[in-house]
Amino acid sequence: MTVNMTKGQAISLQKNDGGSLTAVRMGLGWQAAPRRGLFGSRTREIDLDASAVLFADKQPVDVVFFRHLVSDDGSVRHTGDNLVGGVGQGGDDEAILVDLSRVPVHIDQIVFTVNSFTGQTFQEVQNAFCRLVDETNGQELARYTLAGGGQYTAQIMAKVHRSGSGWTMTALGNPANGRTFQDLMPAILPVL
Repeated sequence: MTVNMTKGQAISLQKNDGGSLTAVRMGLGWQAAPRRGLFGSRTREIDLDASAVLFADKQPVDVVFFRHLVSDDGSVRHTGDNLVGGVGQGGDDEAILVDLSRVPVHIDQIVFTVNSFTGQTFQEVQNAFCRLVDETNGQELARYTLAGGGQYTAQIMAKVHRSGSGWTMTALGNPANGRTFQDLMPAILPVL
């Protein structure tokens, strides 16, 4: 059963049987919003990029994004860059796979971001979402839908963080500005 998350909501990543999830996929999807023009409405392709920044004690130690597809330890993997979005209704345009059982113990948080590499604002994006899927069986666990576009070029979407012996996901949905994950670091640090 999918949990439709609201900003700031946290869910445990424990399975219903009490066991812990071992592998999850953070999926990102979006479509270009139609714009009204002199000759009717049209859409312009939008290149959004998903990134995962790995933190140890509030210090960034690794990142996975379209130019570095696999974390140095191999526990986090990006499936590749999508330059236009809109693969389908509810389908993932970009995904980041996290093998929670392989994440080194010193990594305590993984923050997922999305940014407009081409600098377009989220006013030009529609149907954007971030979702967490149990990679072992394909079951969607949680979905966070971005509501309303704005004059920002990025979002700090969600974080997965250690909680006792397991993991918890928190929906963040914080607007930010920047074309790359490096630009977003000042906006990420307050949510750790």
